[in-house]
Amino acid sequence: AYRRLAKKYHPDVSKEENAIEKFKEVQEAYEVLSDDQKRAQYDQFGHAGPNQGFGGGGDFGGGFGFEDIFSSFFGGGGGRRRDPNAPRQGADLQYQVTLEFEEAIFGKELNVEIPVEDPCDTCKGSGAKPGTSKETCKHCSGSGQVSVEQNTPFGRIVNRQACGHCSGTGQMIKEKCTTCHGSGKVRKRKKINVKIPAGIDNGQQIRVSGKGEAGVNGGPAGDLYVVVHVRNHEFFEREGDHIICEMPITFAQMALGAEVEVPTVHGKVKLKIPAGTQTGTEFPPKRKRCSER
Repeated sequence: AYRRLAKKYHPDVSKEENAIEKFKEVQEAYEVLSDDQKRAQYDQFGHAGPNQGFGGGGDFGGGFGFEDIFSSFFGGGGGRRRDPNAPRQGADLQYQVTLEFEEAIFGKELNVEIPVEDPCDTCKGSGAKPGTSKETCKHCSGSGQVSVEQNTPFGRIVNRQACGHCSGTGQMIKEKCTTCHGSGKVRKRKKINVKIPAGIDNGQQIRVSGKGEAGVNGGPAGDLYVVVHVRNHEFFEREGDHIICEMPITFAQMALGAEVEVPTVHGKVKLKIPAGTQTGTEFPPKRKRCSER
């Protein structure tokens, strides 16, 4: 947008009398938008700046900002507006769950209760009192947008913005539903079945599709993300897909060799200790991965 606007008012191209002033103002606007410090200064003090730093040109009054210069000439603002009546996906939810060490190894099926906002059963999500309906907003004639005239360095222009009376929906509720008070949603606790896969690790999360907040204007529901926390075990530690257990044995068993019973999550197993074994020696007796039963 900057290049097109700068080209339009370049003194070598434009035949307008005040082309030089407008070209300078376009450059100033671009510099402010491109520099965080200058932008913060503009937001705080306006186009004059604390030291009259932002040029001496036109009137930026009426709350008109540099972004509006570009969006008004090239339609940038309109392209960024979101239709408030368009279907939108509901918000995602997150639920924390804590598992015992063995539950994470073997997997588990849980029934959890999640607080969600669902469409109101009384008004079917409309927000209007049963037997009534929404009315066309008189302020925007149902378009959801209103025209606002503003002065810019390039003259008076007309901008379109969301109607503040109907929040851009084009409709207004005359009689609100007494259950949801016009919001169209009520807070509920929903029971959801969650299957925890075997071998899940601490900090991992499970996505349950479509179990988040209800969608807006007929849009799909959001997703539920279950974040898993695993409690530490008294004997076992986990390294990736393997389980580590430190086993104390006597000096005689190390020197002469022995057969000992070792606890595992699958039950006790016998392990042969060869003669001359040193402290810290690792034995992987027929390892099973955490995801295997």
